[in-house]
Amino acid sequence: MAKKKIKTYSLSDLKDKYIGKPGTNEREIYEYELRMELLGRMIRNVRLQKHLTQEELGRLVGVGKAQISKLENSANSARIETLLKVFHALNAEVHFTIKMSQQYIQLP
Repeated sequence: MAKKKIKTYSLSDLKDKYIGKPGTNEREIYEYELRMELLGRMIRNVRLQKHLTQEELGRLVGVGKAQISKLENSANSARIETLLKVFHALNAEVHFTIKMSQQYIQLP
C-alpha cells in the first residue's frame, strides 16, 4: 500500500490564503494589529523585568493603571505621546523606521 504524501503549507501561504495577500487592506490591518500586540507585550515584559507594577509605571508616565493594562493588551488605542512616555519611564530607546516607496528612512 502506497503512503499518501501530506501536503504542507508555509505560514506565508496560509496568511495569503486566509488573511489576504501583502498589500491588500485585510493584510495591512492584520499586520498592523499584530505589531501593536507585540509592542504591548514588549512593554509588559520590560515592565516586569524592571519589577514595576502597572500602577507604578502608570504613576511614572502620568496615567492610570487601567491605561497601562490597556496598552499592554494592545497598543492600538495609545497616543504616540503616551508610548514615548512609557518607553522613557522604562529607560528604553525608541527608533523609528519609515518605509516610503521601497526606500527606508531612519530617524534617530
